[in-house]
Amino acid sequence: MKNKSDAYWREKLSETAYQVCRQQATEPPYSGKLLHNHKTGIYSCTCCDSPLFSSSNKYDSGCGWPSFDAPLNDDCISYIDDHSHGMKRIEIRCKYCDSHLGHVFNDGPQTTGERYCVNSISLIFTDK
Repeated sequence: MKNKSDAYWREKLSETAYQVCRQQATEPPYSGKLLHNHKTGIYSCTCCDSPLFSSSNKYDSGCGWPSFDAPLNDDCISYIDDHSHGMKRIEIRCKYCDSHLGHVFNDGPQTTGERYCVNSISLIFTDK
């Protein structure tokens, strides 16, 4: 999926999803449809449908975006140093299609200490 053209993604995704997933934009805080989702299931990549996070790892961090303390496994996420906007952060992307998901921070719950802060529009939720 990483070799798909920009034209492919523009056709496949809505304009907002394209901006977030392919251009590293961020949806406004507290606006995402999955922020308050409390159902049991799997969160997959909007672009390629690859499973990324489990509802069992989702928690309310109060940051305005869906937050998880860990991905489904270590093989589904890519980590990239991000020094944009005058900050030092770690960007997270889908390892299968390179879609921008959000960022990971080290201020999460004690279980892992990590907070995967993810744009709702970059995820698809499937009930179990």
